[in-house]
Amino acid sequence: MSKIKIAVVVGSNRRESINRKLASALARLGSDQFDIKIAEIGDLPLYNPDLEENLPAEVKRFKSEIEAADGVLFVTPEYNRSIPAVLKSAVDWGARPWGKNSWAGKPAAITGTSPGAIGAAIAQQHLRQVLAILGVHVMGGEAYITFKPDLVGADGTIADESVRGFLKAYLDQFAAFAPRFESAQKAAA
Repeated sequence: MSKIKIAVVVGSNRRESINRKLASALARLGSDQFDIKIAEIGDLPLYNPDLEENLPAEVKRFKSEIEAADGVLFVTPEYNRSIPAVLKSAVDWGARPWGKNSWAGKPAAITGTSPGAIGAAIAQQHLRQVLAILGVHVMGGEAYITFKPDLVGADGTIADESVRGFLKAYLDQFAAFAPRFESAQKAAA
């Protein structure tokens, strides 16, 4: 059985992002089921409709990576009780220009980490609302992870056994969920 191609969108452009570390650890944790590629968003220009007529190369690259994926895993922090601007801009670029929505029909899962007690929960809810309007099939279930300095070990894996088990079950759920939408993606293409 071939692996499911997943584009991972990290909602932070910080070099030492805790969500990037979590995304890399998730890629390792799900490597038996997924072929994972991080779709970089840090180089995307701020969404601007004036650029739609002649899309920047970075936007074309990003849209192509999303379109090539069987599903999308979002790993996002929470900024001021919402999604980071860089992530919102990437989502907008993926949906534009009109009639060229790269997200349509894609299955997605959302997780993220934050030092706060509710681990990016509100950002994940906001992202879920935005993706729904774009025709993304967002998996049910929640994966709010409170960041602790030892969440990701020096070897790049989830260090806490209970968190690792929880996230492995979440990835297993996504592996069962994502293939259900293969025909929807082909119809949207």
